[in-house]
Amino acid sequence: MTQGSRLRLSIVDVSPIMPGQTRHDAFNNSIALAQHAERLGYTRFWVAEHHGGRIGAGRAPEVLIAALGAHTKKIRLGSGAVLLNHYSPYKVAELFCTLNELYPGRIDLGVGRATAGKVLDLALQQDRTRIVRGDSDEQLSELVAWLDDAFPPDHPFARQPLRTIDSLPELHVLGSSPWSARAAGRRGLRYVYGAFLNHMDTPAIVDAYRSNFRPYGGPSGIAGPQVILAVHVVCAETEEEARRQLAPVHVMYRNLFHGDIDTPLLTPDEAVAELGGLPKLQKYIPGSRIPPKIMGGTPARVRLQLESLAKDLGLQEIMIQDVMTDQAARLRSYELIAEAMEISA
Repeated sequence: MTQGSRLRLSIVDVSPIMPGQTRHDAFNNSIALAQHAERLGYTRFWVAEHHGGRIGAGRAPEVLIAALGAHTKKIRLGSGAVLLNHYSPYKVAELFCTLNELYPGRIDLGVGRATAGKVLDLALQQDRTRIVRGDSDEQLSELVAWLDDAFPPDHPFARQPLRTIDSLPELHVLGSSPWSARAAGRRGLRYVYGAFLNHMDTPAIVDAYRSNFRPYGGPSGIAGPQVILAVHVVCAETEEEARRQLAPVHVMYRNLFHGDIDTPLLTPDEAVAELGGLPKLQKYIPGSRIPPKIMGGTPARVRLQLESLAKDLGLQEIMIQDVMTDQAARLRSYELIAEAMEISA
């Protein structure tokens, strides 16, 4: 974070299916949160793509983004992330250019890669005669070429440009691995690092992105490295309440560690009982450059940790995930964070 600049805050939402609610309710909660974030002054609101689990409803970000655009006016909307390894780059480019035509200057195309397991990986493929490739270098290069009309003149795709308006969706590469950092850096693209997935490697991978960065002058490229850190944060008026609201997240991550994606999210009180007490708050050690996997606390505590992280990692923007199971407390958490960090619309 440069001196005199204010840290930008954004949100990535998995549309958590809260206890006693339906997937329809989850999407309505996401719309309400996006409207709330816009009023508070958050920069972006992104929605996730996850398949097969019972934790979140977010599996088709391009559909939800269209709904969010109809219910908001200026906040940037995007995907965190489209799983490019499963799809045609041309179709992804078409979808997000269409969204940008609907909501010009507000659409972010966040792309990444992930496995949904052997069965769903196969189900997501059109060509089932081959094994899914382990990396997405080819898909990412093709996506950039479609967006920027940058195929070589003798390439077959050069004869069929992607027709759209003058502006383009803003392209970001998301990841939590050295591959994603190198892929974004070498192509001169924006990078979002998912520290809630791999917090211990944060310094090495953020540094790898910057050291691999090569400026790209195309419409999707940038002149210098831009990295956003995505972290898990919950804020409440008291430390005890923050720990209570974080309890379902601790149970969720424990289940995911054991490969369990079928257990529904618990209420805060159910999760506290499951854990045998309130979870401890994880601390950020200034200078370590390693964010806690799950961050939380009072507004003053959250501000201190976010500002320390931004300073130590040289950040201008942090993206927050929460997966809370109390919608009122969730809205209040983002309100408290906005107040503490002094952002405004």
